Amino acid sequence: MEMSGSFMKEKVIVIDFGGQYNQLVARRVRECNVYCEIYSYKTDINQIKAMRPKGIILTGGPNSCYEPDSPTYSKELFELGIPVLGLCYGAQLMMFILGGKVEKANVREYGKTEVLFDVSSPLFHNVKDKSICWMSHFDYISCVAPDFRVTAHTADCPVAAAECQEKNLFAVQFHPEVLHTEEGTKMLHNFVRGICGCSGTWRMDSFVEDSIHKLRQKIGSGKVLCALSGGVDSSVAAVLLSKAIGNQLTCVFVDHGLLRKDEGDEVEAVFGPNGAYDLHFIRINAKDRFYSKLSGVTEPERKRKIIGEEFIRVFEEEAKKIGAVDFLVQGTIYPDVVESGLGGESAVIKSHHNVGGLPDCVDFKEIIEPLCNLFKDEVRKAGLELGIPEKLIFRQPFPGPGLGIRIIGEVNAEKVTIVQEADAIYREEIANAGLDKTIGQYFAALTNMRSVGVMGDERTYDYAVALRAVNTVDFMTAEAAEIPFSVLQTVMSRIINEVRGVNRVVYDLTSKPPGTIEFE
Repeated sequence: MEMSGSFMKEKVIVIDFGGQYNQLVARRVRECNVYCEIYSYKTDINQIKAMRPKGIILTGGPNSCYEPDSPTYSKELFELGIPVLGLCYGAQLMMFILGGKVEKANVREYGKTEVLFDVSSPLFHNVKDKSICWMSHFDYISCVAPDFRVTAHTADCPVAAAECQEKNLFAVQFHPEVLHTEEGTKMLHNFVRGICGCSGTWRMDSFVEDSIHKLRQKIGSGKVLCALSGGVDSSVAAVLLSKAIGNQLTCVFVDHGLLRKDEGDEVEAVFGPNGAYDLHFIRINAKDRFYSKLSGVTEPERKRKIIGEEFIRVFEEEAKKIGAVDFLVQGTIYPDVVESGLGGESAVIKSHHNVGGLPDCVDFKEIIEPLCNLFKDEVRKAGLELGIPEKLIFRQPFPGPGLGIRIIGEVNAEKVTIVQEADAIYREEIANAGLDKTIGQYFAALTNMRSVGVMGDERTYDYAVALRAVNTVDFMTAEAAEIPFSVLQTVMSRIINEVRGVNRVVYDLTSKPPGTIEFE
């Protein structure tokens, strides 16, 4: 179900050519309070025209636009009278299609680069005449297309930006969407609000109000079933439905025993019988069943599959007791939609209906995905708008298989208790130090390493807990966070003294890449 309304009438479209920053471009546009969607370069021109966008942005990509098999687009795109902004590969492609020249550069520009701007350009209104931008290109525009003029350059790049104001066509060789480009947000604002003339009505209060109205219309007196994980996405989806249809909604919360300390009880406190919401809440305590299935299993991928499969079986059994329902709710968010379809043969990305692995045999007529247009930060804003407690909205990211992949090796009840207790201490001390709002993601994991220690004059042979903390903008890359040594010392001391079975604490310094954020 696509949620759209009057506040989404103004739309900017991002056409993706395989760039790593495609989602970032759309997010930056939405930060200007303008609604934005991403489409593959394979999307037909007539489909683009039918959407009547106020502006079009072409993303970067890894190819050379002059190679015969490289992603390209119809020349007609630049003749629609709709403003177009090309970024990096998108800029080169615009020049190439319209009669300019693109060649392999002698010097590859990568990273922070000083760019000199012609600030008379509407794209660079209120931008300093010298500013740092993020460059990443092998090719360069050696000759602009007819009727274009150069509006920025660097020491090594003669065309860092060009424009044809008469046709509202703009090309920039750098990436304004990444934070390393000092005034990139201002440039994108100049494009979508100034050049495209968008008024900026995309706001969370409008989204919530509009969605509730549309859900009521669609569902009528129907019955709705929601698999509630307790994570941010499914919680916001559940509350949105609850506000729309009240006790026509049944939420099934499968507690697989692999949640963080006290998390199952916290979810029940918010959504259960004494919570603030008028819905049917069913909690299934299935931890023994999950531990039994995981007994003796050490391979990470097998653990993931077992946890996912068992979750489906438990949910399926409960759904059969409830009987036929009209709609199944899924907390799918926009990055899931983009990642599931982009780059495939299907031109339209919105083909994401795999229900996150939920069973085919649950009897329902249609899936409702009320958050499928939102990025994670927008989901959080919607949650706050709906009155969900901040503690639940701003919780640390948590993987679907839960602690099953933060325990290296076999999962059992003893190990779950160890990692729950260690993680709770770690999160508490990070908050005590005032670091909880500044570090991107942090958690404790249980390694499969046991080592000799000395506690109370006695030899021990216990587990090592690993602490992880990273800073990241997009979760594609991450750096280890610099936590003050005194805070790490306090965490180490408390874990060793308070958590039975641990005699060693280590801090993981690995960045992503080469590592991943999670351990498995």
